Amino acid sequence: MAIDRKQVEEIVRAVGGKENIEAATHCVTRLRFALYDESKVDTEGLDQNDLVKGQFSSQGQFQVVIGPGLVDKVYDEMIQITGGDRASKDDVKAAAGKKQNPIQRAIKTLSDIFIPILPAIITAGLLLGINNILTGPGIFFDEQSLVDVYPAWKDLASIINTIASTAFTFLPALIGWAAVKRFGGSPLLGIVLGLILVHPDLLSAYSYANAVNEGTVPTWNLFGWHIEKIGYQGQVLPVLVSAYLLAKLEIFLNKRVHDSVKLLVVAPVTLLITGFLAFTIIGPVTFAIANAITSGLIYIYESYAALGGLIYGGLYALLVITGMHHTFLAVDVQLIGSQGGTFLWPMLALSNIAQGSAALAMMLVLREQKMRGLAATSSVSAFLGVTEPAIFGVNIRYRYPFIFGMVGSAIGGVLLTMNNVQATSIGVGGVPGFLSIFPNKWGVFFIGMAIVLIVPFVLTVIFGRAKLRKQDRSTNAEAVTGSKTTPVSASITKVSGADAAVAERTRTNAQVGDEPVNTLEVMAPLTGTAVPLDQVPDPAFAEKQMGEGVAIEPSGNRVVAPFDAQVAHVIKSKHAVILEHASGLQILIHVGINTVSLKGEGFNMHVEAGEHVRAGQTLLEFDRNVIEAAGYPLITPIIIPDGQDMVDRVEVTTGDVSSNRNGILTVHLKG
Repeated sequence: MAIDRKQVEEIVRAVGGKENIEAATHCVTRLRFALYDESKVDTEGLDQNDLVKGQFSSQGQFQVVIGPGLVDKVYDEMIQITGGDRASKDDVKAAAGKKQNPIQRAIKTLSDIFIPILPAIITAGLLLGINNILTGPGIFFDEQSLVDVYPAWKDLASIINTIASTAFTFLPALIGWAAVKRFGGSPLLGIVLGLILVHPDLLSAYSYANAVNEGTVPTWNLFGWHIEKIGYQGQVLPVLVSAYLLAKLEIFLNKRVHDSVKLLVVAPVTLLITGFLAFTIIGPVTFAIANAITSGLIYIYESYAALGGLIYGGLYALLVITGMHHTFLAVDVQLIGSQGGTFLWPMLALSNIAQGSAALAMMLVLREQKMRGLAATSSVSAFLGVTEPAIFGVNIRYRYPFIFGMVGSAIGGVLLTMNNVQATSIGVGGVPGFLSIFPNKWGVFFIGMAIVLIVPFVLTVIFGRAKLRKQDRSTNAEAVTGSKTTPVSASITKVSGADAAVAERTRTNAQVGDEPVNTLEVMAPLTGTAVPLDQVPDPAFAEKQMGEGVAIEPSGNRVVAPFDAQVAHVIKSKHAVILEHASGLQILIHVGINTVSLKGEGFNMHVEAGEHVRAGQTLLEFDRNVIEAAGYPLITPIIIPDGQDMVDRVEVTTGDVSSNRNGILTVHLKG
């Protein structure tokens, strides 16, 4: 398709002109701008442009949705018009990051560091929960643990504890790896730095308090300068600051040391200087700061427990919306490392359940089948600790369930803090969160769970139904007076749940009025659960700015061709592919959200552009661990891009699907 240069010029003018563009790049579907001043954007002008499917701003980037197949041509034309340099995704990301205020940048930095190591920490938390069940007194027997009554289980519990505690014992190594990688250094040096800070020759941070009281803290004597010889187990700030210094020092040396001696100079000098400063200055200072922060939190918790529970328990869901909840991961880790438990994590678990309960209640309030299905599936996700689908998909949309969820979690938070309920580790949130709680507090925690299940659910149902009755009365009054008419249209039919099982999976034609219409059955390219597009955490897909379709939460790691086709386009970063059917219909399969940032890491493409493929043939494979560790959602949109004249309408089928066995889209073609 030829691109109208005038339309591209209008896009440039609408974003404020070339002088307002700091950097610009593109992915498979959209142009991504880092603009000097977003207030100069002419949104109406963009809306009127035929090339533009949608627009939005996210994390400092202004994104203009063009659609697959066209965006690269529009980008090339735009570069010619502006005379600007081509930029990478990282260039735009870095430029966009400058627009964020210091607090936003700090939150994002902590998020980038802690999200990749969450799988290890959560796994450790779950295993410690199992160990708690085996070794906690009073769970199965009065004042005795399971291993006390059955000593044969003692060594098994010991092995589980060793495996579980490893992630926390060597936490500085995990943080060192993630932090140095985030700051632009060599991750391997970050691991070594973290291990240096917990070397077995050092006094463990867990024994430091007793050693101070006994006067037995070991020291190094550097020409009269006595330095405490202590490790930093369970500490966050010492390794974070040291990792930043290490990364910047390594970058500095790499630019100035000749390639012939880099191996002998850069890494040894970087580790020596950073390690020395970590033990002499960074460690002692940040150790004192961390302990002061911890002491302050403990003081507030012990002196104003109810107020703390009310505020944190009630407002945690708001932190999720802003992204600030990632900041408290560091606080949880610090509390566990220095105090042996955290009082914040239990309130997080109850907040998850509260938002899930409010979303579940909307099933009894909503009348639209699609939204009822979304309420059900997102509530299950929240009960298992992932609240974003429930919060963004349902609760925020209607407001009152979100508010009632916060009310319930605030009440639960007061109960937990008043009874000193703490978690031994960071595990899975939601209902399984009890595994992280000290067993002697399970009873109180279960009462809190009951509160956050009942209060938001009841309040949401009562208020929601009252609101519906009010709307019904208003609608009936309008119908009687004839002041309002409701048009009926059905251009897109959705099928889900039991209806999908009853419907025919394969159809060769259908009747629309009296005219026969050819149909194309698009089989599932992945195994997993097919869900509506509005569950995709990306406006370009969720708002159908690029076209109709469906999304799949994959349970496997292989993408296959949904029909016989020609590969029209393979995205350079290997996360997406466009196929073309013999009828001319094109379909986009886009694995994950924002996975373009991985630059192909974790993806293995098996086909090339121009290649003919058969239904069921493997197109690409992906590494779930790499994508999840980078913090990107795996949900995969399958889109019928807009602008294809042969498309009459699209039917969507949701539910559990197997690759190349279940239909997910039925495309009715004109003629």
